[in-house]
Amino acid sequence: MEGLNELNERYDLMKERISALAQDASFCGVYGEYIGFCARFLEKIFYVYETIGEKGRTALPLDWWQEQNRNLYADILPSGYEKSFANPDYAVKQFGKEMGQRLCFLYTELRSLIPSAYEQCLWDLVVFSELFVEVETIIASARSGEAFRTSGKDSLSEEQKPSDDAILIKEIQTIIYDFERDYSEVIVARRLRNQLDSSMDFATSIIMESDLCDESYLYYYGEYIGENERTSREYLAGLSEQQLYDMAFTYTDGFREGFEIAGIDLSKKKTVNIRYNIGFEPMVRQAVIQFEALGLKPSIYPAAAKSLDKQRHLRIGYTATSANKQYDYDHRFDNALYLDKAFLERRYEVLSKAYEEYKELCSYYAGPACIEVFGEKDFTPVSKENALSLDEQQQKLTVKWATQSAKLSNHYIPRDQYSFTIIAYPVAEIGSDYQCIFEETIKVNNLDKKRYRNIQQCLIDALDEAEYVRVLGTNGNHTDMKVMLHVKKNPEKETNFENCLADVNIPVGEVFTSPKLTGTTGCLHVSSVYLNDLDFKNLTLHFEDGKVVSYSCDNFDDDKDNLAFVKENLMNHRETLPLGEFAIGTNTTAYVMARKYNILHKLPILIVEKMGPHFAVGDTCYSHSEEVRLFNPDGKEIVAKDNECSLLRDTNEEEAYFNVHTDITIPYEEIGLIEAVRFDGSTIPLLRNGEFVLAGTEELNII
Repeated sequence: MEGLNELNERYDLMKERISALAQDASFCGVYGEYIGFCARFLEKIFYVYETIGEKGRTALPLDWWQEQNRNLYADILPSGYEKSFANPDYAVKQFGKEMGQRLCFLYTELRSLIPSAYEQCLWDLVVFSELFVEVETIIASARSGEAFRTSGKDSLSEEQKPSDDAILIKEIQTIIYDFERDYSEVIVARRLRNQLDSSMDFATSIIMESDLCDESYLYYYGEYIGENERTSREYLAGLSEQQLYDMAFTYTDGFREGFEIAGIDLSKKKTVNIRYNIGFEPMVRQAVIQFEALGLKPSIYPAAAKSLDKQRHLRIGYTATSANKQYDYDHRFDNALYLDKAFLERRYEVLSKAYEEYKELCSYYAGPACIEVFGEKDFTPVSKENALSLDEQQQKLTVKWATQSAKLSNHYIPRDQYSFTIIAYPVAEIGSDYQCIFEETIKVNNLDKKRYRNIQQCLIDALDEAEYVRVLGTNGNHTDMKVMLHVKKNPEKETNFENCLADVNIPVGEVFTSPKLTGTTGCLHVSSVYLNDLDFKNLTLHFEDGKVVSYSCDNFDDDKDNLAFVKENLMNHRETLPLGEFAIGTNTTAYVMARKYNILHKLPILIVEKMGPHFAVGDTCYSHSEEVRLFNPDGKEIVAKDNECSLLRDTNEEEAYFNVHTDITIPYEEIGLIEAVRFDGSTIPLLRNGEFVLAGTEELNII
């Protein structure tokens, strides 16, 4: 990367050019309004960058931070998005589909500079501004009639000659492709380093050095700040130090327990990747202190803003409530503009080099510790024809890339050498009962593990007698699943089910297994479920020999749109996925909370999966760590960690792992029967009409 002096020189040149464009871009013809708008947006970015750099964060008043937040996010908020150049429908309406999509992409990439300005990342501001100016230059040149004159073109007939607009589109496409390819070495490597290196401490310094009683710090990140972030901060700042300590301890000790249970030596690790929603800093500060007592320093990185870093519409890292989830959804496949085989080969080369450079940091990585939130307003996406999307070949490349990148990651950061933990809390959008729900969530996250251990052992003892489990829906639920279980070699010392007790996966409350695929068959149906931040309505999956053979949902009027929605957002563009997990959730306390406040549809899968039987499509829970020996509290070894797919890992890794694991839960009121079916055909009822009926589990019905 260039030295600071050179970057400053380039910055000054870009700033001067962009300032002129902000004043007058009429010479760009029909694109003048767009060029001028983007230039004025960049001026706002430069102003934020320079003001923070000159005065420092703490010297700036709250109203200044709030004003910049409004100015930078105004046009993508739902109230302004209809006429935003970030909206593919609007951009295409103005410029046609081919040009509109590319200019929409360009403006969205410029928007990724918002957090860069707050983080004082000059390199980002320079290279992305240069990208904009390069595009502006050829547009201006084309409008003046001076571009694209080649000897070859003059020899063509008028009918054969491409239009200037067609040539212009092709030139812009080339500029975008070259930019994303050439700068991937810096952007991809930096993203990896942010995950691993605790010295990249932009967010950590905000958490540990700010006055958390002053709302101003919320705006230091550059993320959109709304009511959820303000209310979370206010509520948590009002808790006692002991209450915050206890909340953090549930989270950090769960992380520690994950290492203990898996037999991994935590003392060899030095970094933990903390992920959280802005507003939770009072709890996160306590967690940082507790992790440091375990010998771990935080590595904290932002949710991806740049196309190269994004994973569809998902927001992984520290983040805030989205300014507009439709905007995120519209741009989930912006990489369609440059994704091809050569590009992915280049990206693999870049990522391999980055892993090798940071291999020592990889060895110190202890894993992610995630604080999720729930309660945000319902979001049903609109599928826009004008939004960029992957073609069939690109979908196949994406599937292949997922396998290649996961293999590379597992080489440098072996899955059996790190752990994780996840916990969740509500945000203000959940409604007027927010504080009551928050208090009840704390209770749910701290239920008596010993009590659940004994109850869940009763379930496991019964399930270990079974050849298979049958699950039947009721009250409009059409589920009829036969789930085959592995045959144990030594039933006295082995078990198929793990007794899950809220270590890495908080709250407490499930027993789970990796089913045998052969013979697993039937229909899985759920009336409504949130998966990967998206609402699926009447989701139905049909299985044969443990693999999905057909699927449907009712999100859209057109069946074709429904199939595409499931394939993209659940199947991850694959034709099929195996059943990686079957579990029975036992956390009826969480279920009662959900019913009391009518928030079942707002709870995250982390909690919902503990509130009924659930089925996960994709990899098993033990993906890439099958050789680690695990034991339940009763001393029996968990032996059902593989299935017919994962067993291929030494011979055909592409068929063994799918790099996805998505839990689908059926709520208790939609369960007619769950029974364990023995080898002789006799049955052991476990649940009937949504209630536990197995001896030793009845108290789960009494809350």
